[in-house]
Amino acid sequence: MSDNAGDSGVSITATDLPGKRIIVESVGGQVVDEYSQRLPLAPPSTMEQEVSGGAITIGEALQATALTAGQKPVDRSDAAAIQAAEVRATGRTNVLPGGVAAAAQSAATHNARATRDEDKTKLGEILSDASLKLPSDKPATSRDAEGVMGAEMRNNPYLTTHPTGVAASVAAAARLNHNK
Repeated sequence: MSDNAGDSGVSITATDLPGKRIIVESVGGQVVDEYSQRLPLAPPSTMEQEVSGGAITIGEALQATALTAGQKPVDRSDAAAIQAAEVRATGRTNVLPGGVAAAAQSAATHNARATRDEDKTKLGEILSDASLKLPSDKPATSRDAEGVMGAEMRNNPYLTTHPTGVAASVAAAARLNHNK
């Protein structure tokens, strides 16, 4: 926060709770926006499912995509699938500024203009900490998987999905959740 912002009564406070951070933005003492972020209970580098048998969330499925298709350059179909997944995880209908979908859209636009593969942004760079970037998350369902798959297919010139891409990861999470 800049000195000017503090002088004009703008404040941002963050409160850490177990597994969650609550962020409140206020101007002149009036709350303007309030949102929460999931915080990992374990270090984010561990991708292991908890022994308690908890359901796999959409954010965790996106992170799994970073492992299965992390070296794939982000394209329009990936960005659309990530946006569909973010919408389903958060319940919001718009793209969150600074969120996973916004980063994917920016990467897809950049990659469409890049000529060398080395210059392209990869899925792993966008999705490696996806569950931390989502303000809320929920377990993946078959309905979520269908929506993400439809978005990925509609934005692919061949009307297909990537075998280890976003739609495949959300579908796998939904399948595992259904079998629990």
